[in-house]
Amino acid sequence: MEMLASLHTLPSPLPPTTTSSSSEPSYKTPFITRRRAIISASTAAIASLLHISNPIPSLYPAIALQPQQVELDQEEDRIVRLFQETSPSVVFIEDLELAKIPKSSSKGDRDVVAEDEDAKVEGTGSGFIWDKFGHIVTNYHVVDKVATDQSGLQSCKVLLADASGTSFYKEGKIVGIDPAYDLAVLKVDVEGYELKPIVVGTSRDLRVGQSCFAIGNPFGYENTLTTGVVSGLGREIPSPNGRAIRGAIQTDAAINSGNSGGPLIDSYGHVIGVNTATFTRKGTGISSGVNFAIPIDTVVRTVPYLIVYGTPYSNRFQ
Repeated sequence: MEMLASLHTLPSPLPPTTTSSSSEPSYKTPFITRRRAIISASTAAIASLLHISNPIPSLYPAIALQPQQVELDQEEDRIVRLFQETSPSVVFIEDLELAKIPKSSSKGDRDVVAEDEDAKVEGTGSGFIWDKFGHIVTNYHVVDKVATDQSGLQSCKVLLADASGTSFYKEGKIVGIDPAYDLAVLKVDVEGYELKPIVVGTSRDLRVGQSCFAIGNPFGYENTLTTGVVSGLGREIPSPNGRAIRGAIQTDAAINSGNSGGPLIDSYGHVIGVNTATFTRKGTGISSGVNFAIPIDTVVRTVPYLIVYGTPYSNRFQ
C-alpha cells in the first residue's frame, strides 16, 4: 500500500513557460523521460513486492500435498504387505454333495474329491491354517452338513496354498466340532507341502476404534480383503445350537456369505477373531455393516481340545 500511495502522489509536471517553438524540446523531452523512468521503477518495485508476498498459487498446494501423499502411500503399502503376509494362511472351503459314494483310492485326497464331476456345491466358506500339520479352523455352520452326514455323500474340499504360494486342493476331514461356539477343526493331508500357519494374536486388549481387516471368500471370490474398525466389544450372538455366544467382536469390516470361518486380523497381521455372523438388510442378504467375530482368546481355549479329543472341554464331563 505504501508503494501504491507513492505512485499516486508522484508530482505533476510543471506547466511549460512561454517560449518559442525552438525552445520546447529543451524541457519536454527530458521531463517525459524522467517521468517514465520513475513510473517504470515504481511498477517494477510493485511487481517485485507482489511476487514476494504472493508467489504463484499453484506451487503451494503441490508442496503442501507432498507429505500427505507420502503418508498415504506408506499406509497403503502397509495394508498391501499385511494382506500379502496373511492371505497364504487363509483357505477356501467348499461343501459338496456327491452324486455317488467315492471309492477308496490310492491316488490321494486330491483325486478323491475331484473324481465326481457331478458333485454339487452346496455352500462355501473360509478358514485359516492353524498349524503346519494341516489343521484348519473354521465355523461349525460352514461344515455342519459334513459333520452330521450319515449318507457318505457329503464332502468338504479345501483350497489352500503352501508357503511358496502354490495352490492345491485337498479333502478336509473333520476332527472336532463345538456348535456352542460355532467352531470346527478340519484336517488335510499336507505331505510334501510346507504350510504357513496364521499368527495368533489376542482379543484381550482390543479397543473400540482400532483398525481390523477381514480376509475370506465372500460369494466365492477368493482372497478378498475388507477393512474396518472394531465397532464394539462384548456382544452376544446366537450359536448354531441355540445358545448365546458371549464376548463377540463387532466390526464394520464387510463380512458376507462365504466369509464365515475366515480370520479377522489386526494391524500387525495377527488373528483376533473368527468371522462368524452379520446382520443383513431384510430380503437382500447384503451386509448391513454390523458384523461379528468370535474372539481369538475363545478359539485358543477351544481348538486344542477339538484337535486332541474331537469335542470341547465342557463335553468331556457330560
